[in-house]
Amino acid sequence: MKKIMIGDHIVKSFGEGDEKRNVLDGVTVAIDEGEFVAVMGPSGSGKSTLMFALSGTDCVDGGQVFFDGRNLSEFGENELADMRRTQMGFVFQQPTMLKHLNILDNIILPSMRGSRKNAADITAKALALMQRVGIAELEKRDITQVSGGQLQRAGICRALMNSPKIIFGDEPTGALNSKSAEEIMDIFSEINAEGTAIMLVTHDAKVAARTERIMFMRDGAIISELTLPKFNGMDTDGRIGQVTAKMREIGI
Repeated sequence: MKKIMIGDHIVKSFGEGDEKRNVLDGVTVAIDEGEFVAVMGPSGSGKSTLMFALSGTDCVDGGQVFFDGRNLSEFGENELADMRRTQMGFVFQQPTMLKHLNILDNIILPSMRGSRKNAADITAKALALMQRVGIAELEKRDITQVSGGQLQRAGICRALMNSPKIIFGDEPTGALNSKSAEEIMDIFSEINAEGTAIMLVTHDAKVAARTERIMFMRDGAIISELTLPKFNGMDTDGRIGQVTAKMREIGI
């Protein structure tokens, strides 16, 4: 299986002098094309920092990061930004939407920047994605007029607009109730089944149990992994039990 994402002995430090510490301390990780992975660990363990390093959002202080066979250090700043916009998708706990734009315009805005596609095609794709995730009727709503779950669905639509090779999610269900969180995970599972790789940062064992590989972090290092079969909608409790048992075993 081809590796879509590789981090080779990644180091990321913050602070200076005696206050300097490695938030990522020589982390090596690889994600296959179409793989669905989660990263778990206590606050401050380096989960989000790893995501930002792999996506090229943050520069690393040591080691190398490869995306689709290319070393990110070879990219200029503009090329790196273009790669993130066109080949990666991002979903955050609190979707970063512009308050003066409606839901549809927020979804299509990133795709309009530097795109050679015409506006009608971009809008048509956005509407099709909104239909798929169940928010077609919200296209003209302001972001203050929708629920957290609906706003997160809009964030997923935006992440999918350029048909990315990988989606990074930083606590994408963290601000949602259990029903909305489960519905969002259903959408992620569908996206992954179509071949898009997904990496989710989460504290939630229920979320992690929906993935096929879980990396556990502590103090800037991956200390253990758990591999699960592809989720088929069955034995959810058993999968959650495996995740929580692993967490107890390694003390996180």
